[in-house]
Amino acid sequence: MIEYRSLRVALLGGGTVGSQVARLLLEHADELAARAGARIELTGIAVRDVDAKRDVDLPHELFTTDAESLILGADIVVELIGGLEPARTLVLQAINSGADVVTANKALLATHGPELFEAAEQVGAQLAYEAAVGGAIPIIRPLRDSMAGDTVDRILGIVNGTTNYILDRMDTTGDSLESALAAATALGYAEADPTADIEGYDAAQKAAILASLAFHTLVPVEQVHREGITGVTAAQVESARKAGYVVKLLAICERLRDPDTGDEAVSARVYPAMVDRAHPLAAVHGANNAVFVEASAAGDLMFYGAGAGGAETASAVLGDLVAVVRRHVAGGPGIAESTHAELPVLDIGQVTTRYAVTIEVLDQPGVLAAIAQIFAAHGVSVEQLEQTLSDDAGRATLVIGTHEARESSLADTVAALAADPVVDQVTSVLRVEGA
Repeated sequence: MIEYRSLRVALLGGGTVGSQVARLLLEHADELAARAGARIELTGIAVRDVDAKRDVDLPHELFTTDAESLILGADIVVELIGGLEPARTLVLQAINSGADVVTANKALLATHGPELFEAAEQVGAQLAYEAAVGGAIPIIRPLRDSMAGDTVDRILGIVNGTTNYILDRMDTTGDSLESALAAATALGYAEADPTADIEGYDAAQKAAILASLAFHTLVPVEQVHREGITGVTAAQVESARKAGYVVKLLAICERLRDPDTGDEAVSARVYPAMVDRAHPLAAVHGANNAVFVEASAAGDLMFYGAGAGGAETASAVLGDLVAVVRRHVAGGPGIAESTHAELPVLDIGQVTTRYAVTIEVLDQPGVLAAIAQIFAAHGVSVEQLEQTLSDDAGRATLVIGTHEARESSLADTVAALAADPVVDQVTSVLRVEGA
């Protein structure tokens, strides 16, 4: 029998996810109370327009435009507004009033995370954010709790469903990026303005959160190298497919050594890369997400599932909410974030990986030797080379795979190739990850 008092929950935001959270709280109140050890009372939903049409039928009296009053009367605040403001101000108000906070706001955490976590630690509040990365996929708690005694070496994540759908469609149907984006928009996977997704901003915010958590080090989103998929062509995807690879937009968080000092450091970066089709991430299709974790003791782990959607994301929010309620029942302060390592974040130029470089060259004697000399002069070792005749007379296409090389060395190599008279153009440069 539940004897603990009811805990009052204020919900900020009544959009797709917020409406689903409210629905589940109301429909499953008894079951959630049994799991949490206390009844969860939804006291109100703060929105901009109380009369706006919503997909879920909810009691009208729950809606209010007075978020501040709602916060002041709450034990727990669930923030699902999104963006930076007024979310930051309201979350800080909630924490300073003594409330715990559950949020799905990746942009807020990636930008203002240290400030919010410090505020929560000062008052002993809990700040939970499982839904901020990967939607329904449980990845925050496994990294923070289950793997707290292990060393995470690397994370490869497909953390944006829109771009994965686009690249998967390009791979399976041969569509151009523009055609695949149009299909994603028609299905509701892409926003009217898809910039945050296709330019990699969304994935970069998630990479900052994952890297900070996995490496116990503050990784600001400004230090996450970001490239989107707008430069990916159908020809690149087709070439990768023929070579046994698939192109994915990856968020990569890596523990490594500074090549200049030998000291331990971390890297966080987002870019399209070729992934071997034998790798588990190659089988992530449609708008799904997956996070592949390489750990020293646990080995390789993969977390897979729906990365977005109202009900799916609401599942992660409610998981956090139940955990926070249990903490209330058990007593004690919230769990502080671990940022003790303070490892330096490497610039992209210091990172090493493998590459696939496609160039159009003159089809004449001595060209291969000249190309090989350019790679050797910049310290980039060629692993394999494939040559095909181009449609243009007197031209040939070279696809050159490299061994691991420093990013700055590869950039210098590409610049030298572009300037050499035997090279007509450098048509493609893609990194190779997951090997």
